[in-house]
Amino acid sequence: MKLPLPILTGLLALGSLALAARPNVVLFLTDDQGTLDANCYGSKDLYTPTMDQLAATGVRFTQAYAHTVCCPARALLMTGRHPQRSGVVHWTQGDRKGSDSRNRNMAASEFTIAEVLRKAGYATAIFGKWHLGAKEGHDPLAQGFDHHFGHLGGFIDNYNHYFLHGDKGYHDLYEGTREVTQKGEYFPELVVKRSLEFIDRNRDRPFFLYLAFNIPHYPEQALKEHSALYEKQLKKQPMPRRSYAAIVTTTDHYIGKVLDRLDKLDLRKDTIVIFQSDNGHSTERYAIRGAEHTSGYPKGHRYGANGGGGNTGKWIGNKGNFLEGGIRTPAIISYPANLPQGETRDQVVSIMDWYPTLLELCKVEPPKATLDGHSLLPILADAGAPSKHETLYFQWQQRWAVRQGDWKLIGTGNRSLGLHLLTGEKPERKNHTAEKPAIVKRLHALHKAWKKEVAPSSR
Repeated sequence: MKLPLPILTGLLALGSLALAARPNVVLFLTDDQGTLDANCYGSKDLYTPTMDQLAATGVRFTQAYAHTVCCPARALLMTGRHPQRSGVVHWTQGDRKGSDSRNRNMAASEFTIAEVLRKAGYATAIFGKWHLGAKEGHDPLAQGFDHHFGHLGGFIDNYNHYFLHGDKGYHDLYEGTREVTQKGEYFPELVVKRSLEFIDRNRDRPFFLYLAFNIPHYPEQALKEHSALYEKQLKKQPMPRRSYAAIVTTTDHYIGKVLDRLDKLDLRKDTIVIFQSDNGHSTERYAIRGAEHTSGYPKGHRYGANGGGGNTGKWIGNKGNFLEGGIRTPAIISYPANLPQGETRDQVVSIMDWYPTLLELCKVEPPKATLDGHSLLPILADAGAPSKHETLYFQWQQRWAVRQGDWKLIGTGNRSLGLHLLTGEKPERKNHTAEKPAIVKRLHALHKAWKKEVAPSSR
């Protein structure tokens, strides 16, 4: 379906309007939300009214890719470039007070979308999870954000705000560059409160709000009313789905609070809203290791993902691998005044495409850097337009994947491990390496050439 001519013409002519009123941008990134974990994606056992309403007032993507874990997905989102270009090739530094001997921070030379929009006159803020580096000069305030509140590392307990991995863990809550203590206060509530205050303060100027939720990532500490919803009304749901479903609903609830504020201030029509998850659902299981853990939790306290709970439908895989369930995520854009409503797009798209898409919608010049993402406006305007991602590449540490057409090759180091077909009722279950050596050879060669192009220079 093509956009009506007035809408399409309006999109293409935005640059002639002198931009007296550029659109606001609200970017919701959820954490470890599975491939189909919203009712608008086909789940029938969740309560996700806000996500469903976003889909009803926007465009829902069925082949949207992020990455296999948090760090590279966030680098893709913030830079519009493969994470290898920015040096995000391993877990980034999380503890600001810890050692940075391995230089695991996103390169300060990157032009984040916040930097580009701020230069164009936008107020910018990130509330929630950063996970692109904690070292001074690599934190959000050094990467284009006027305001920051949240944690710098991979996750935190929602009440004591400690990173729980390792023998000791560490406290990870910052207002800008200043460590703050708000023990006992629910972290999603804190970040949404600051989001609402930011919207209120900037209602009369264009703003970019990046609300990077740390949920439904473990620990699965849902609001009591949402846990009760699934325990009392939906008793047929077994664990771990029940626990996971509750934290997804809590996530939906807090997205709704932000959208309600936009409606109350009559800003929704002037605001581009994007929603996506950073990777597939988690199956990780963790417990406190150290007897003298700094969080105060006793040794053996469970905080992992209870072994899963996400819904991938016919797909297989989860966070941490390159099967579809690990990298294919829900993704929606809603801008009712200028984009289609209640439609889907089946083309292959990537989380890095939001960068050029937003700049085009906001009529802001892109930085003079190689962008790997592509504007989605042609696809949004025409459901039949081809994807610009003929080939899609992923790499995390030594593991990698290449998707081209209906084929995906997964490998590690210099070895290919499995060739998978993405069609049929049971995709990716069979390894076609032996019967399709020519395809293996072609995709492996593409990976090698891509790796050579995007490998970070020594710093």
